[in-house]
Amino acid sequence: MILCDVHTHSNNSFDAENTVEEMCKSALNKGFYAIAITDHCEAPFIKFGYNEEFGDFNERIPLSFLQTKNAQIKYRQKLKVLCGIELGEPMHDPECTEKALSFGDFDFVLASLHNLKNMEDFYFIDFNNCNISEILKLYFNELAETATFSDFDSLAHLTYPLRYIFETTGEYPDLTPYQDVIDDIYRTLISNKKALEINTSGLFKPIGRTLPDEFQLKRYRELGGKLITVGSDAHTSTAVGNGIEEGIRLAHKCGFKSYTIFEKRRPITIPIEF
Repeated sequence: MILCDVHTHSNNSFDAENTVEEMCKSALNKGFYAIAITDHCEAPFIKFGYNEEFGDFNERIPLSFLQTKNAQIKYRQKLKVLCGIELGEPMHDPECTEKALSFGDFDFVLASLHNLKNMEDFYFIDFNNCNISEILKLYFNELAETATFSDFDSLAHLTYPLRYIFETTGEYPDLTPYQDVIDDIYRTLISNKKALEINTSGLFKPIGRTLPDEFQLKRYRELGGKLITVGSDAHTSTAVGNGIEEGIRLAHKCGFKSYTIFEKRRPITIPIEF
């Protein structure tokens, strides 16, 4: 099986620990074919410069790009190293988003939604004291808008809020009320030739499943989805590659014969072979 992890964070992300070099070494030691460094860039915060929580994306992302480019050269005979970015909330401030993408000639752009407009990250929400149904309705509607953004390659962790809802309440919400909107997201991705990410981080959290889960992956495939990426969302070198094989096997179970990585923003097909 060819293993690629295309969602990882170096210490150029505010919440990650290890250097680009250490992340690449870990991927190499674990027998991976490719790794993408996709450091966080919460687009709307670019205009504020330094932020106590995030640092300064105007410095962090160019540094991540430079270090990853250097790693590409160093490991070119041993490991495919891809320069990526996790572009958070790209529709919240188009001018900032444009600037974020100007920080480097990226191989791969992940689009994500960590918070609703004028709200904090789902990580910080107390789901025992809020209207979960309303939040999920707002989330999937805003994610549907995010999916229409033209300049990305894969949509990250579709069911991101569920990780924290489960951790707080111990319950996995029924997504039936939002399925029509979710289906619209899939159709948009398919129409625009964008990929859907299988994020394996949930396998190692209380929620115990990928983001999105098997049901959603099957639904995406039923609607004609073919492009998927697989990422661990590793924030440490030891977590590089965690769950990638399981994610690939799940993709195969859901009807996918291959998965995708991106180099110079162009899709490369990786066959799923056991």
